[in-house]
Amino acid sequence: MEINEKTLMKEVLVDHMRNVLSSDPNVVMLDADLAKCAGTNVLYKEFPDRCFDIGIAEANMASMAAGLSSYGFKPYISSFAPFATRRCADQIMISICYAQQNVKIIGTDPGISAELNGGTHMALEDIGMLRSIPNILIYEPTDTMEFAKALPQIHAYPYPCYVRMHRKCPALLTKESDEVNILKARIMRQGTDCTIVASGIMVETALQAADEMAKEGVSVEVVCCHTVKPIDGDTIVASAKKTGAVVTAENHNVMGALRSAVCEVLSENYPVPVESVGVKEKFGEVGKVPYLRKAMNMEVCDVVSAVKKAIARK
Repeated sequence: MEINEKTLMKEVLVDHMRNVLSSDPNVVMLDADLAKCAGTNVLYKEFPDRCFDIGIAEANMASMAAGLSSYGFKPYISSFAPFATRRCADQIMISICYAQQNVKIIGTDPGISAELNGGTHMALEDIGMLRSIPNILIYEPTDTMEFAKALPQIHAYPYPCYVRMHRKCPALLTKESDEVNILKARIMRQGTDCTIVASGIMVETALQAADEMAKEGVSVEVVCCHTVKPIDGDTIVASAKKTGAVVTAENHNVMGALRSAVCEVLSENYPVPVESVGVKEKFGEVGKVPYLRKAMNMEVCDVVSAVKKAIARK
């Protein structure tokens, strides 16, 4: 499909699902009453024998996917991020990961992108919950172009995957010519004074913060860490050795996800000062993304402040 600034991330998912459903008779799609929200409802008329709405029964959906996988099918399951993770954490642990079933889990509208659905629907702990479970890859697309390049790799990955997908239209930062490897972090901007390791919607924020710091003569390197598990420690350590200070920026609780993974890598290989931007000991709330960024201290100014703190601690 042709991708531009107006392409929705859910449209990329649907295009991928249409391709794999057409080319592989073992692929199946399971939704939990939210197919319209994810955009996958359009597939039900095209593939009526392999697309299933399980209803508001996410744990059952995960168990069904595990069972289908054990018989050679390749299931994708989809729901809002809190329902795709919190509601079926045990099934993901035992039926999918412990049993090493090849199930792809799509969790939509993670973190503050849940917006007006409010705190109950705002998954700020989903990565933290799943990262400690063996045999699962955790990927959060940066933009639609990267997502389109990553999905075939996700499909080919022979173990469970969790995809933390923004449904709508984040800024298009990836060029068509850019190489994307889901197991390698991407250097989005070279720098020498501080590294920002960012994921998801915070990659754009990190790049904007780097622009602001450049006005003050500070050179900031921006690393896009789209895959939190397995994390690309080599790229992060190499950047930290160059800059001597690190800031993490994520649309998630700062405990358990990107910050934790980065700190683990650095503490074991090359300790440097680390500051973090993300949600800190708060539940979500109702609001649009600009309001929520301010309420959760996830604005450009917050990343700039963290960079200055990290550099001062060198």
